[in-house]
Order: sequence, then C-alpha cells, then structure tokens
Amino acid sequence: MVQEQLVNYSNVQLSREENIILRNVNLTVNSGDFLYIIGKVGSGKSTLMKSMYAELPIEEGSARVFDYELVGVKRRLIPFLRRKIGIVFQDFQLLIDRTVEKNLEFVLRATGWNNRCEIKDRINETLAQVGMQNKTYKMPHELSGGEQQRVVIARALLNSPALILADEPTGNLDPETGSQIVALLQEISGRGTAVIMSTHNYSIVQAFPGKIMRCEDASLLLY
Repeated sequence: MVQEQLVNYSNVQLSREENIILRNVNLTVNSGDFLYIIGKVGSGKSTLMKSMYAELPIEEGSARVFDYELVGVKRRLIPFLRRKIGIVFQDFQLLIDRTVEKNLEFVLRATGWNNRCEIKDRINETLAQVGMQNKTYKMPHELSGGEQQRVVIARALLNSPALILADEPTGNLDPETGSQIVALLQEISGRGTAVIMSTHNYSIVQAFPGKIMRCEDASLLLY
C-alpha cells in the first residue's frame, strides 16, 4: 500500500494566551501510521491535536494537514478540513437526549448527507466496525463507558476519514476496556487510516506498539 503524507509540521510554534506551549515542532504522519503522543497533563498533547483541525492557530513555522496549509487558513475551508478528520474525545461528547442512531444521524446530516437509506446503511456499517450494531436504539446513559467510546469511534469513522485524532480516549475507562479501545484503534489503523492518540498511560503504549513522540519542556521529541 502506497503511503500518503497526511500531516507535515516544520518548526511549528503553538501558544495559548501568549504562553508558548510547544516550539520547534517537526512532525510527519503518513496514511496507516499509529502514533502515540505521550507526556504529562498540560504538556501540550491536546494543544497539538487542536492545531491539526484548526481549533488553535499556528504561530510560527509551516503546517500542512492533507492539502490545507494551516498558517492563515481561510475560515470557510476549516469545515472541509474537519470532515476529513475523525475526532475521538476523552469525555465522549455524545448528545444525551437522543439514541445512538440519532447521534450518528445528526453528524451525517450536518456534513451533507440527505438520503435516508444511505444514512441508515452508513450508521449500521460504522457501528458494525466497532461491535455496536445491536445498540442503535440505546440512549447514551444506558451504555457503559467503553460502549460510549465505541460509539464515539463509530461517529469519527462516519465520513471515512484519512486521519483519526484520539485525545486521551482511554482516560475515563478501566484498564481492560481501555485496552479494547486501543486494540480497535490499531485495527482501524491497519486498514490504512492514520491514528494519532494522546495518552499518559504508559502501560497501554507498551502493550500496543506504535511510533511514540513525547511532549516535554515545550518540545515534541521522538521517544
């Protein structure tokens, strides 16, 4: 399989409220890569991920995700960039007032899907990928933490992204469930989708091999 370069950061600086969080970031991610970003809480892991979907601006250097130059990216282009990225949050961020199926339908309709049959088929397809095909009618509060995170991964897969950003996806899960979620993300990576996962859980990193980079002292270093 030919690898495509998806992310290229060169001498990037990222700040928040005039505090430099990361400086001189050099990073390349290709299709099918599985990359861990490790480091302590507050070391810049989430900041780096947020910069990739243009939630935070690039202060210095050059940064490209897919064909989008992030330095000075036009606001009207950001939704198109984000459609190519699947995002998995630590705290799930499911809509608590609707079923699993309606949560996923909401995302598809928001990203331009209109055909009812195609929507239903895509929802069933992604839920099957994460082993949740029998839970379409459940409300989020009826699911365990691990089941909710599987739904979040299904949501991230809806638009067939080339890149998944998983920000501490095991942070609210017990160790066994967390391991199942990482195994699932590695399976997805094996099918050609790049996965960047932030974590401070070193036992998971040891159990599921991948490329590792560490945020430390405002730098991103190869581990």
